[in-house]
Amino acid sequence: MATSLDVAAYILNKCGTMPAMKLHKLAYYAQAWSLVWDDKPLFRDRIEAWVDGPVIPRLYRLHRGFYEVSRKRIGDLGTHSSFNSDQKDTMDLVINKYGDKSAGWLSELTHREAPWREARAGLAPLERGKVEITRESICEYYSSLL
Repeated sequence: MATSLDVAAYILNKCGTMPAMKLHKLAYYAQAWSLVWDDKPLFRDRIEAWVDGPVIPRLYRLHRGFYEVSRKRIGDLGTHSSFNSDQKDTMDLVINKYGDKSAGWLSELTHREAPWREARAGLAPLERGKVEITRESICEYYSSLL
């Protein structure tokens, strides 16, 4: 199974350099829609409910301290050659739907959605948290949107 680094590499190859927050949101939505449309996860890495929305800690460790992320920052750690056509289609659809949105807009969108809100339950608005946004909660919520 692919990792979040593979997904990030695919997105960056398609879209170019972008704010780190936006990359996390696009990877999150790619995972969400893969769970719904393809009935399986796109990557195995954990997603957590941070203050600014969903964040993938494994990916975060690569760009920590940098506002923008480029393909060069991901380096050889992420490759997109192992994706099948369904996975590529899912990521392409996510990029087409959300790719022109700003990082802030995407963050606000995730704040209105149940998976992030439920994982943040009990935390103050600016309180750090490392609660996982589970695949089950993601799948349940996004399946209900169809």
